[in-house]
Amino acid sequence: MTPRPQKSPPKPLVEASLEALALHYVGRFATSRGRLAAYLTRKLRERGWAGDSPPPTERITQKLVDLGYVDDRAYAEMKSGAMQRRGLGQRRIAQTLRHDGIDETTSEHAAPDAAAQWDAAERLARRKRIGPFAAEQADRPLREKQIATFLRAGHSMQTARNWIESAPGELPERPETLSTEDWE
Repeated sequence: MTPRPQKSPPKPLVEASLEALALHYVGRFATSRGRLAAYLTRKLRERGWAGDSPPPTERITQKLVDLGYVDDRAYAEMKSGAMQRRGLGQRRIAQTLRHDGIDETTSEHAAPDAAAQWDAAERLARRKRIGPFAAEQADRPLREKQIATFLRAGHSMQTARNWIESAPGELPERPETLSTEDWE
């Protein structure tokens, strides 16, 4: 059996190859400015830099933002909507957007309103068969696990209790006045 030839390490990046990587990345994935910068930094760490001056990651990132390939506001709205449809709550959405490098004002603009948050909690309860979607009323240990599920998903304790305390087949009443303060 002949040994396999060793792969040669990848060549260090130059400005043109770094820009090509960035363009390929934004062409394949919806991304934010922060995620693109982190991707470029990771590629530089993996492959190294062959240029004399420092790598132009910020300039390349800004160029793609100026060209409209990267739009933090559109990314935040898209990501927020997708997470809501999965049944995740406001805290979890805000945490993910912060991790993706979205600033607080853009994140607040993409935040779901209270009615949308209630709908997300309903989707979570339906998907996990909690409360009105369960076959039978949960015992105390199961209820504690269900509360933890709602809290991990980013919903408030009050929301979790509303859904978990509902009898099977009976949806909880939607609060008459929905306020975003109830969800924090």
